[in-house]
This record gives sequence, structure tokens and C-alpha cells, in this order.
Amino acid sequence: MINLLRTRRSIRRYGRKPVEAEPLEILKEALLRSPSSRGFNPWTFIFVDKPDVLEQLSMAKEHGSAFLKGAALGIVVCGDETVSDVWIEDCSIASVVAHLTAHTLGLGSCWIQIRNRLRSGEQTAEQYIQALLGMPAHVRVEAIISIGDPAEAKSSVPKDKLDYGKIRHNRY
Repeated sequence: MINLLRTRRSIRRYGRKPVEAEPLEILKEALLRSPSSRGFNPWTFIFVDKPDVLEQLSMAKEHGSAFLKGAALGIVVCGDETVSDVWIEDCSIASVVAHLTAHTLGLGSCWIQIRNRLRSGEQTAEQYIQALLGMPAHVRVEAIISIGDPAEAKSSVPKDKLDYGKIRHNRY
């Protein structure tokens, strides 16, 4: 597992290859096996592979989502706030599972934060996506995970560059 964490990086540039059927099914299974508080599984995952919809999703917010239009797949990670009060945490865990699974499959991925982000002065990124994808208001959008054939290579962060000052022992 540590090698997986050492080598996984956020990828924002993708080749044109679609995600094949077998890796797609593995991603779906992995997401549905994600841990969730009390096993409530408040999440829903919308797999988007239509280029025109990916392009529309890439415009969900002013900054940090444009690269989605170049991805083969976008997974919209949603949580039903009527099912669990910790839907945000459960969706975040599932998003990490998606990243790690994609990496093991040789795919690149990147988190696109949606919750609490604006699209414009009058509309949130979440409202835009809910309208675009025909979602009910109680199904909230946490993030989008872009996935595709990596068209960039990033080196691992060296161990000596990690901020061990973030680790405390027994007390703050």
C-alpha cells in the first residue's frame, strides 16, 4: 500500500483512450465497497463518459475544473444528506478509493472540489451540476474525479520532503 501512496499523483492531462470495460467495472466495484459510517452508504456515483457532458461539467466552476473536458471519464461523487449526516466524510473516503483504484489500473485521476464552490456570483458549482444532471436537491455533490489515460508523468514526492512536523505523538 505504501508504494501506491508514494507513486499516485494528481493527473490533469489525459490521452484520448477511453476507459475500457474491465477497468470501468473494477472502478464501480471498488466504489461500492468503500467504507461508510454505519454501513449507510449514502453515496451515489454518476459515471460520465460522453464528451459533451464532460465539457459541460468542466465549466462547473471558474477555476480548477477545465481539465475535465480532456478526461475519458468523470465520476460525480454525490451524497444523500437524508441518509446520513456524515455523507461528506463517506463521499470523501469513496473519492480516495477511486483515486487509488484508478492508479492501480494504470489510469490517472484528479479531484475536482465541488461542494462549497461557486460557478458564478449567483450559482454554486453544485447547483449547476444538479441542474445539468437532473439531480434532486437532497442529493449533494461533493466532488468530481477525473479519470483517464495519463498524458503526463509526475515523480514521487521524496520522503525527505514530507512535512513530519504535521505528526504529533501523544499530545499536540
